[in-house]
Amino acid sequence: MIIIGITGTLGAGKGTIVDYLVARKGYTHYSVRNFLIQEIEKQGLPVNRDSMVKVGNALRTMHCPSYITDCLFEQAKANGTNAIIESIRTEGEVLSLRNQPHFYLLAVDADARLRYQRIRLRQSETDLVSYEEFIANEQREMHNTDPNKQNLSRCISMADFTLNNNADIARLHAQIEQILIQIEQ
Repeated sequence: MIIIGITGTLGAGKGTIVDYLVARKGYTHYSVRNFLIQEIEKQGLPVNRDSMVKVGNALRTMHCPSYITDCLFEQAKANGTNAIIESIRTEGEVLSLRNQPHFYLLAVDADARLRYQRIRLRQSETDLVSYEEFIANEQREMHNTDPNKQNLSRCISMADFTLNNNADIARLHAQIEQILIQIEQ
């Protein structure tokens, strides 16, 4: 069983990578975002980025820095198929998953303006923000010394493979294929 974790900047293409791996390679998708949305809805909070950060940080503080991805890994392990855990945002999540055999972390990034255009097109609950809010949200999640809070820059630096998504989707797919060749050797 191969486990691929995906981290990266907001709107960089994490979901596009997931779609490719699910549709073309048969991976099963486990989403930190969906895990948090379920918890947010249970608590009766609005589904937005602030609630996601608040609830995610609270769960990590209450349990451990890798709590969310540990739960998702257990689901993947029970399923037994190749899996993707999307939206890894804390160093503790990476470190915990590194203890599992056949774990690989992918990071994806792209130009900020391009990423903002992409999130505006997808129109999810957390994406209906101004460019200034988009940048502020990302900066809030980029650096943190608290192990229970997001530190995207640290996660990105820990990646086994980094994808640049400034070009078209065919180029992104080609990068994914090159990574899979290395993983599956």
